[in-house]
Amino acid sequence: MSKLFLSLHVLAAIIAIGPVTVAASMFPRAVRDNSNPELLHRICRVYALIGISVPVFGFATAGVMGVTGHPWVIVSIALTTAAAFVLALKILPGQEKALETRDLKNLAVYTGIFNVLWAAVTVLMIIRPGSTTGA
Repeated sequence: MSKLFLSLHVLAAIIAIGPVTVAASMFPRAVRDNSNPELLHRICRVYALIGISVPVFGFATAGVMGVTGHPWVIVSIALTTAAAFVLALKILPGQEKALETRDLKNLAVYTGIFNVLWAAVTVLMIIRPGSTTGA
């Protein structure tokens, strides 16, 4: 069962988080160039909702593997929560504002923070302190 949950967790991360990070990163330039920023905002909104499946499958995987209380999992949960808040409270509202006013104040900064948070989670998932994979 752990292999199934882990596979779903990784697939959800690739399918959901990848498009959000790319679309959010492309958004400021699309606003400046007036090259369909609405589409990028829609991608961010839709894939943010799909992205909820990533921690759901992550919790299922951690539970089945018995690692829920491990420090690397707790740190990953905290970073994922921070990324979700940055996306929901800063990036998506900032994009909506930019669509109306063309004001991009701090949007690139928040997008960078979001991307770094997810990169850190990815590294933790690969390194996993105490892992038995030997990697």
